[in-house]
Amino acid sequence: MGLKILSLSGILGYGYAEVSLENGLKEDPDVIGVDAGSTDPGPYYLGAGVSFTSRAGVKRDLELALPEAVKRGIPFIIGTAGGSGGEPHIEWNRRIIEEIAKEKGLRFRMAVIHSEIDKEYLKEKIRRGEVKPLGPIKELEERDVDEAVRIVGQMGSTPYMEALRGGAEVILAGRSCDTAIFAALPLMKGYDPGLVWHMAKIIECGAMCATPGSAADCIMAYLERDYFLLRPLNPIRKCVPVSVAAHTLYEQPDPYYIYEPDGMMDLSQSKFEQYDERTVKVSGSKFVPASGIWRIKLEGVKMSGYRTISIAGVRDPIMISKIEEVTKAVEEITREDLKNKFPPGDYRLHFRIYGKNGVMGEMEPLDAKAHELCIIIEAIAKTKEMADAVCAVARSTMLHYHYEGRKATAGNLAFPYSPSDISMGPTYAFNIYHLMEVRDPNEPFRIEYVDVG
Repeated sequence: MGLKILSLSGILGYGYAEVSLENGLKEDPDVIGVDAGSTDPGPYYLGAGVSFTSRAGVKRDLELALPEAVKRGIPFIIGTAGGSGGEPHIEWNRRIIEEIAKEKGLRFRMAVIHSEIDKEYLKEKIRRGEVKPLGPIKELEERDVDEAVRIVGQMGSTPYMEALRGGAEVILAGRSCDTAIFAALPLMKGYDPGLVWHMAKIIECGAMCATPGSAADCIMAYLERDYFLLRPLNPIRKCVPVSVAAHTLYEQPDPYYIYEPDGMMDLSQSKFEQYDERTVKVSGSKFVPASGIWRIKLEGVKMSGYRTISIAGVRDPIMISKIEEVTKAVEEITREDLKNKFPPGDYRLHFRIYGKNGVMGEMEPLDAKAHELCIIIEAIAKTKEMADAVCAVARSTMLHYHYEGRKATAGNLAFPYSPSDISMGPTYAFNIYHLMEVRDPNEPFRIEYVDVG
């Protein structure tokens, strides 16, 4: 008899169909897991210490599944708590869990795995030459560590396994490899690591590997000794070989080799077969374990200023035909007007032109012939007041700029909102995206056990 691993959804707070959870619980899963975060929404959430998912959404997802898991004795695992896995994110998610426990009368032992990296610890790692760039970026320096608002390490499966061995019924973890959430228990049970990691890689996004795919729904993995099965729990979905194989490639630069802190997945011999009408069978996946040295991915952000934007529409075909000329002139006029007030290096001014090249920028291969454009004027500066002022001058300049051939004497821009200028507050940038070498994969991560209820 194999293991049954239930994945609630692609992200905690995205939602899932209640019928999917009900169907999954009928099959008595051995573990329920859900990823709660991602770097996809950018550096802001890690820096600001807030979640990109709503509290209401997260509580809804938890208050349906958590009581059932506790009542049935099913381990419940949450990774990358609060969206980014830092201390404020963990605490935010923890309060929601404790609130549900109080409302539902639940009692359980919870392991909280902390993933924020101590700055002095990281500086010592840099001095030892144990931190390397992840990709074509510069070497990490101690001043980068000092500038960082928050730094997290991305844990693998071993902290989860330690928490399970410590008697945790619920695990709330900081920044984590999504796969580790689902790999920990099967690895403890001695299942083939190649199959385990491949299975975990696919189900961490919920039912995205199904058709129609959705991150907002549940999926069940059935893990056997020499293969695993994948079946969506919502009757409107099914898995087919191409949908499962395609999702194996999700977010990966190589179709055959996928790296985790614990080692490397070798999928060059993986086989995808239709098992029944809604189920796919996967076999042949291998795993090459890390040889004595683990590499922990680090994510750190620094504050890069304050952002103010203004959103406007343009419908005039003459202005549209000259939009690069107009934005260049507006920037020059803005800088000239502000040269005695703000040092030029203290702010940045951007124009994002949707309908022409707003998504791809200079890499846009098409010369689009738009009949209307959406223009986002963006100012980033050292202070909020400076960002507000730069955006305001640029917006008013563009509103009344006299380009050649202009016929109207009224404004050039149509504003969908009043006020037209929107202060976005602090903005952050990734300044640490590196790999840190450790001989003990649990070394950077502290486990705290809490009796809830």
